Amino acid sequence: MTQIKVAIVPVTPFQQNCSLLICQTSNKAAVVDPGGDVPLILRAIEQTGAQVEKILLTHGHADHAGGAAELREKLGTPIEGPHIGDKFLLDKQDVASAMFGFPCRNVTPDRWLAHGDVVSFGEASFDIRHCPGHTPGSVLFINTPMNFCVVGDVLFQGSIGRTDLPGGDHALFMRSIAAQILTLEDSMAFIPGHGPMGAIGEERRHNPFLQHLA
Repeated sequence: MTQIKVAIVPVTPFQQNCSLLICQTSNKAAVVDPGGDVPLILRAIEQTGAQVEKILLTHGHADHAGGAAELREKLGTPIEGPHIGDKFLLDKQDVASAMFGFPCRNVTPDRWLAHGDVVSFGEASFDIRHCPGHTPGSVLFINTPMNFCVVGDVLFQGSIGRTDLPGGDHALFMRSIAAQILTLEDSMAFIPGHGPMGAIGEERRHNPFLQHLA
């Protein structure tokens, strides 16, 4: 089984978890959600010695995608994700930059992702689940062999993502969580968009936003 090493680099004033996923067999890597602070991300990559093959986006909010265009230029690697439902957000990263006070650039992925797709780097692969509600195009990256996933702002320890931002839909979000999050194994670890890692089972049992769904 291919082992994956994870390094988390908090970026932007929102301390968003930019994740560096490294295939231990090949030393190939993917950067998930480079929202900003690109020099910091590049230093982390250099420290690991990994070769980045792809940039992956869970959704189109600026703190997750604002640095993707710059990082693609620096590394010469393609961007995959999110679902095309977030195109309206990726097309207006410059507006978000003015709102939040950190540099963001509009970006078009090299590949939009859909439910059931697979993304890979080195010998590692992740299944894609479309999980709309926080944004229309939010996706989950799931690695079943290693029993962990990257969920963006869908799920946090003890909480869930907001639905009051443009494109948010609370009723849809709760249906998505029931269908795409709560069907995962209790033992599966997750990397959220902000804050510490968690486990699906712990959230199923203790997250107050999930109790009526479990």
